[in-house]
Amino acid sequence: MRILLLILSLLLPLGLAPAHAVQPDEVLSNPALEARARELSKELRCMVCQNQSIDDSDAPLARDLRLLVRERLKAGDTNQQVLSFMVDRYGEFVLMRPVLSWRNALLWGAPILAILLGGVFVLFAMRRRGAPDVARLTPDEEARVARLLAQDPREER
Repeated sequence: MRILLLILSLLLPLGLAPAHAVQPDEVLSNPALEARARELSKELRCMVCQNQSIDDSDAPLARDLRLLVRERLKAGDTNQQVLSFMVDRYGEFVLMRPVLSWRNALLWGAPILAILLGGVFVLFAMRRRGAPDVARLTPDEEARVARLLAQDPREER
C-alpha cells in the first residue's frame, strides 16, 4: 500500500492531476456562471503559451482573457456571443478547435491532399518504372546452367 501511495505521489506532479491556473479571486460567486466560464476557458487558446487553454495557463494574458470571459458572462452574453467576441478581437487562432470554413479549408484538407498526391506520385512512378530489363544469357552460359541443373546434387564438383 505504501508503495502505491509513493508511486501516486510521484506521478501527480507529472500532469496526472488537472492543472488549472484560475486564481481564487477570479472565481465567480454564481456557480452556474463559473461553470460556463470554465467551459469557455477550455475552448480558448492562450496567445502566449499557444498549446494551452486559458484555463490551464499561468500567463498574465491568459488571466486577462479569463477575466474578460467572466465580465462578458456577467453582462449577460451567451457562450456563443463570448466566443464570437473573442474571435472578433483576437482572430480564429484564439479557438482551441477552429471552425471549418472556406478561409481555412486548405489547412484542414492539406494532410489529406498530401497523402493523395503522394499516392498518385508513387503509382505513376511504379508504372513508369515498369518491368526491369533482364540481361539475357549467352549460349555458353545457358549450356553451363543446363549442365548444373542436370547434375546430381550429391555429386561433388
